[in-house]
Amino acid sequence: MGVVKNDIVPMFSVPMGVSYNTAHEELKSNLTQLFKQHEIKSQTDQHGSVKKNKQVFESSFDLFDWPDPSVQQLQQYCWGQLYQFIGTINQYDMNTLRNLHIASETWFHITRKGGYFGIHNHPMASWSGVYCVDAGEGVEDEPDSGALHFISPHIGTTSFIDRSCTNLGGQFSRENKMMRLKDGQLVLFPSWLLHEVKPYLGSKERITVAFNCWFKYAG
Repeated sequence: MGVVKNDIVPMFSVPMGVSYNTAHEELKSNLTQLFKQHEIKSQTDQHGSVKKNKQVFESSFDLFDWPDPSVQQLQQYCWGQLYQFIGTINQYDMNTLRNLHIASETWFHITRKGGYFGIHNHPMASWSGVYCVDAGEGVEDEPDSGALHFISPHIGTTSFIDRSCTNLGGQFSRENKMMRLKDGQLVLFPSWLLHEVKPYLGSKERITVAFNCWFKYAG
């Protein structure tokens, strides 16, 4: 009797997009100066629903409405990458993408030593993103400092787990995923995906931009 080979078919997966802005260096300088000036002028930081501590400054959620040229340049980069990502994973042509009209909320964070964000997701949005303006300072023996930590959707399952399914690799892995952001890096992910930011332990300020997006199709 011959041996019948089983096909392994991936059923469910979480799409994420990662890119690096080649024009980041000039943006980094301009955005850093702009954001720090804005923080000084602000009466209080934004109080959202996500658990964070006083070591994190959060701006208002209208960042990409600012007319500043560096902000508009960053918006063009982020939206360009997001539309390309959406087109690829949905197999949309350019005409379809032109009929997808974006709405968003966008903001920035300045994180100082000890700052963190608790586990959360972003309801009422389809895609979220984080752009790293300044990754801050690495800390020896603390590789998870300030890391963007994504929680595996499998964590909510109640299936029985034994040795036969504890070492799954690749897209079948049950493990959470840790991303250590770099300057100029953009990460795109589904808004429903639970994530957190691990405590940042560097002495230098860490600066990131975040956004949530949803779309109306007008075909």
